[in-house]
Amino acid sequence: MQPRLTALVCMLPCLAVEAWAQQGPFQLSASVSLRVAAVQMRSSFDLAVNCQRIVEHLERLAAEGVQVAVFPECALTGYRKDRIEAPGEAVLAAEERIRDVCQKSRIAAVFGSIYRVNDRTYNTAVVIDSHGRLVERYGKVMLAGETWATPGNHIALFELEGVPSTVIICHDERYPELVRLPALAGARLVYYISHESGLLEEHKLAPYRAQLMARAVENQVFIVAANAPANRDLSGSHGQSRIINEDGNVLREASMFGEDVLIETLLIRPRRFDRPLHGLMGPWWKQGLEFLLANRTRVLD
Repeated sequence: MQPRLTALVCMLPCLAVEAWAQQGPFQLSASVSLRVAAVQMRSSFDLAVNCQRIVEHLERLAAEGVQVAVFPECALTGYRKDRIEAPGEAVLAAEERIRDVCQKSRIAAVFGSIYRVNDRTYNTAVVIDSHGRLVERYGKVMLAGETWATPGNHIALFELEGVPSTVIICHDERYPELVRLPALAGARLVYYISHESGLLEEHKLAPYRAQLMARAVENQVFIVAANAPANRDLSGSHGQSRIINEDGNVLREASMFGEDVLIETLLIRPRRFDRPLHGLMGPWWKQGLEFLLANRTRVLD
């Protein structure tokens, strides 16, 4: 093969990635007004009770004009680091009930659940649109002591209620590339679900807050973060769910112990975020985009 032709062939993947970042289907073409809710729900280890509470929240929030409701990590099943007890079939049946409610009430939902397939168990974020369709089942990539879980196999990138979006789970927030790559591909909104450390680990609270604010401002994205509240005996998590503006400022923040619901209407404007592709690290970020786009539709297996 001639040298010039060889060089051109080698350049094609990067050219394709750059074209995607400039005009791909995940670039927002017009402003979208999106009413979102972060539901700081305290889950039990009773699957049926958790499912019923999520359903009730969805029905009430839909009546208030909310378009997307976000619930914490493992909100459907309850969160444990050492074991998961709910049968996989029962979890899927509960998810199906939530899908039915989303369709009937015309509201989208993002919530934490577990997913079992081929002898593997994943800590997942389930994304359902307002038509009751499963849009994304994302497996937490960066685990933080969940001995029962297998790391996920893809980075999330999807459209939800007209907005290019991504989702991450708890410890994922410490790895900026899990937000940067979807942002380069056009994501304008990040859903973050978590069951962060409790109040007894006070030294972690300020970094939790700072990390999400950084992910917002460095990528020019909105963040809707639903965390589990603290319990009165200081077990559980620490609350402080947040809705964060694209400039990194916190628009709304929940209490530590309350089962609060934060509601905000976001005006999400088109914004091209491609500057990193043209700087010193451009080739490296383009390789990351190739990986994201090649694996975006991969299912957990």
